[in-house]
Amino acid sequence: VVEIVEGCRLPVLRKNQEHEDEWPLAEILSVKEVSSRKLFYVHYIDFNKRLDEWVTGDRLDMKKLQFPKKEAKTPTKNGLPGSRPSSPEREVRKSLDLNLQTATAPSRGKTLPTPVQLKSFFFFFHKHMIISPGRKRKANCGGTDEDSQDSSDGIPTAPRMTGSLVSDRSHDDIVTRMKNIECIELGRHRLKPWYFSPYPQELTALPILYLCEFCLKYLKSLKCLQRHLTKCNLRHPPGNEIYRKGTISFFEIDGRKNKTYSQNLCLLAKCFLDHKTLYYDTDPFLFYVMTEYDSKGFHIVGYFSKEKESTEDYNVACILTLPPYQRRGYGKLLIEFSYELSKVEGKTGTPEKPLSDLGLLSYRSYWSQTILEILMDLKPDNGERPQITINEISEITSVKKEDVISTLQYLNLINYYKGQYILTLSEDIVEGHERAMQKRHLRIDPKCLHFTPKDWSKRGKW
Repeated sequence: VVEIVEGCRLPVLRKNQEHEDEWPLAEILSVKEVSSRKLFYVHYIDFNKRLDEWVTGDRLDMKKLQFPKKEAKTPTKNGLPGSRPSSPEREVRKSLDLNLQTATAPSRGKTLPTPVQLKSFFFFFHKHMIISPGRKRKANCGGTDEDSQDSSDGIPTAPRMTGSLVSDRSHDDIVTRMKNIECIELGRHRLKPWYFSPYPQELTALPILYLCEFCLKYLKSLKCLQRHLTKCNLRHPPGNEIYRKGTISFFEIDGRKNKTYSQNLCLLAKCFLDHKTLYYDTDPFLFYVMTEYDSKGFHIVGYFSKEKESTEDYNVACILTLPPYQRRGYGKLLIEFSYELSKVEGKTGTPEKPLSDLGLLSYRSYWSQTILEILMDLKPDNGERPQITINEISEITSVKKEDVISTLQYLNLINYYKGQYILTLSEDIVEGHERAMQKRHLRIDPKCLHFTPKDWSKRGKW
């Protein structure tokens, strides 16, 4: 154990509550000594970073210890000695190679139509849906056919310098790769953060970080929180309540007008979001906070943010359901609400990429259910098979065309039959969809939405 340094790799015992314990390969990110006992911060290779943890030496398999490779000097082209490219440079090269392979690699299995070929299709109820390819046309200048894959693989086609996107994860500082907050108390919940969040350094050593659940101000002790609550008048997020049905409400918060709340919300969200970076400049963003009401006030359940002006039709920048409320249908409710806003705005929208693993699962599920709901509601017209176009699905749902097409491909509905593309809805797909819809109790009621979109382009600097 004395020999282990940062960068070493070795199998580490991972205690799993649901399955048997396992010994995955892990990388040592940091070493510290507490009460003359060494602790090691490990990242399990090929596992999500939220599973990183501090472990004791008895959980390390020393027999298979791999030391970090030293940088060897190699001659340059002109014969003069030189060093190998630095680690970030190699990572960037690997990333470029990977993106190139992803873009050029042929798809496995059946050849699928490109987005521009899927112009319209006819529907065989419960059996077949026939797509007529229509006239081919040039792809938009703003994107290629690979753009349609953004929805399913979460990989952006090019780095963006706007919004909340991280352009390159390979340059992460070792500090930001490690969780720095042990525990957060928010109202009646105690949350264990998944990722690093840039809270003030002096608060990271505390066993518990206390947050006011209404204004999200962070405090160092329970006594400070109790004193703060006697002075805090908020019992709901600041901003306008634009939706209420039953106990569920949505509040619209302007990042410029409510800067402190917005920054505190971003700090909390960063504990559970790894793929997005935190900007203290919240002015260009709107925040939509979902709450659950009881006698004590409106308690935050989750939120999503969106740019006031998005040149790329993004209707969501960051989206999060807090861990105590996950797996209860609130994630889909947030997504559904974001598309309801897009419908009022008369636009189609798509979430900003990359999506987290959990975000991607939620969006895929929402898109699948929404599109299948429309297809299964189609009725025959004058005895003929009903027909609908990709554009019509997009207009009805406000889901971007590329996301509609990638969802059809993901569900493996597209097939080639007698010279034309058809969508095949098997009984398994139909029954699975009906079962999923029976479990989905939480839905947005458009009648309860009181929202007037603003034209931010006419408002100068917001």
